[in-house]
Amino acid sequence: MRWLADENLNNDIVRGLLRRKPALDILRVQDAGLSGMDDSSLFAWAATQDRVLITHDVSTMTAHAWRV
Repeated sequence: MRWLADENLNNDIVRGLLRRKPALDILRVQDAGLSGMDDSSLFAWAATQDRVLITHDVSTMTAHAWRV
């Protein structure tokens, strides 16, 4: 499974995951050059890349997820 870590996801979590599972395919939004992208565009980008978006942003991302 391929993951996309939203820019609001705590980087300690990403580092911890990669420390435990170095082969994990997790890409940070910042590293993909997607910082500041609006939520619906971020969902669309993740979908085209076959990535699951992980986030802590339940205030806005949840609404976008239900629309997809």
